[in-house]
Amino acid sequence: MGESLSKKFVNSLGLDFSSHSTQIELKDAMAFQLANTHNLNNVLIDFAQDIWLLISKNYLKQNLKAGEVGSSTMPHKVNPIDFENAEGNLSMANGLIIALKNKIQISRLQRDLSDSTVLRNIGSLFAYIIISLNSLKKGIAKIEPNKELILKDLDNSWEILTEAIQTILRKNGVEDSYTKIKSISRGKKLDYHSYIKIIDDLKINKADKELLLSLTPKNYIGLADKLAKSSFKS
Repeated sequence: MGESLSKKFVNSLGLDFSSHSTQIELKDAMAFQLANTHNLNNVLIDFAQDIWLLISKNYLKQNLKAGEVGSSTMPHKVNPIDFENAEGNLSMANGLIIALKNKIQISRLQRDLSDSTVLRNIGSLFAYIIISLNSLKKGIAKIEPNKELILKDLDNSWEILTEAIQTILRKNGVEDSYTKIKSISRGKKLDYHSYIKIIDDLKINKADKELLLSLTPKNYIGLADKLAKSSFKS
């Protein structure tokens, strides 16, 4: 009767009742949520680092707002400070998560209250995450693709089409097609003319040869466009 009443009361508060516990409420569910938050933070850190690298390669341009300082020593620079701030604060949050998760799962005979002082840092943990999200939002609003440079680099990278060539060779039953293409392209920079020469020398059917001749680094994207759009819909 006592357990039934306790369960009814706990459930009425929108909480799950734990029947197998002695001195304290187990914190396994909290540890599970912290682990999920840690994983999500890693996704955001990865995103921030990728954007930082794309900015450093000038594939993404940052629009500097009036009154903002680009760099303390180089007036012409626009540092990716928002993405750096996001990465740093997410790393701080993850550090707290690891400490919290490891601590709350351990208790001496379920009587140890040393986790109480650690739990006071949950607010700080989520504060770091909120600051990071705001930094990412601010940084994303400033960037735009450097289309001119991207197209220029693509036009200078015809070697990426060797993947398509060896795939077509396999389709045509050419043995060891990967090694054949590797021997004529590995470590080499291909341009339009050298790519065309490779295609002309191939002993494959006319339709496949015309398909390869129609490819460019710019249009060799497969299903990327469709997949990117579908991800936003979902």
